[in-house]
Amino acid sequence: MVDCIIIGSGVAGISAALTLKANGKSFLLFGVKELSQKIVRAEKIRNYPGFLGENGEAFASMLQDQLKKEEIEIVCERVSGVYALKEKFAVSTNEGGMYESKTVILASGVEQGKQIDGEKEFLGKGVSYCATCDGFLYKNKKIAVVCLSKTFEHEVEYLSSIADKTYLFPIYKNVEVTGERIEKIVKMPTKIVGEKRVTGLIYPEKGEERRLDVDGVFVLKESLPVDALVSGLETENGHVKINRQCETNLAGLYATGDITGRPYQYAKAVGEGNVAAHSVTEYLQKLKTE
Repeated sequence: MVDCIIIGSGVAGISAALTLKANGKSFLLFGVKELSQKIVRAEKIRNYPGFLGENGEAFASMLQDQLKKEEIEIVCERVSGVYALKEKFAVSTNEGGMYESKTVILASGVEQGKQIDGEKEFLGKGVSYCATCDGFLYKNKKIAVVCLSKTFEHEVEYLSSIADKTYLFPIYKNVEVTGERIEKIVKMPTKIVGEKRVTGLIYPEKGEERRLDVDGVFVLKESLPVDALVSGLETENGHVKINRQCETNLAGLYATGDITGRPYQYAKAVGEGNVAAHSVTEYLQKLKTE
């Protein structure tokens, strides 16, 4: 069991990792090799001290060099759940991993785009964000998969190997995933419907609404809604509620960066990452003395 698990490899997560490293704490940093799409896609960064207005790719390259120098590796698994247990946390991933930690720092950014109508209401009742966690529930059934990134195509293939029929709604270009039991529908679904559980999905076609009867809907995207990631976490206007020490309402759980609210700025995220790491260090010291 490590001292801390950091979820998110943007500047907030990296800042937290660097500070924990300096404080001599053990940790795991979950994210992606590219660090953050927000960083990479930035046309120009003007207001970060010491960075002379270059683009996001240059900034990301500098961050990767720093991580390499500090011998900090990124665990390239997508976190699907954080569970507060007695005096520790369990963190599950879409790849089937399960990790334990004394503390957790959320630095996963904000969810991109609006949720589909009904997505929140049917979460756990036919709506899932994790293919490997819930795919087995839909053996020989019909499912819809709303996929927001090419990086999840392997999960689409996995689901199609289980389900009898997979309706793929790719919300990106250059789709490569194929299969006899996969049908692509290049539309953005507008509503998930059902009663006690999901029974269908609505999407637009030729100016009209079309209903697709399915047993479940998988939504595959980079950032999960925070209330879906951690049960019992207090939120406000779609963001995690924290105090000045970056503490959430759950002891040992901290939040930093865009996930805590505006402004969505790198400088703010780096500062919160540093504060959260120091708060973790103080919390761990208290655990030793109790």
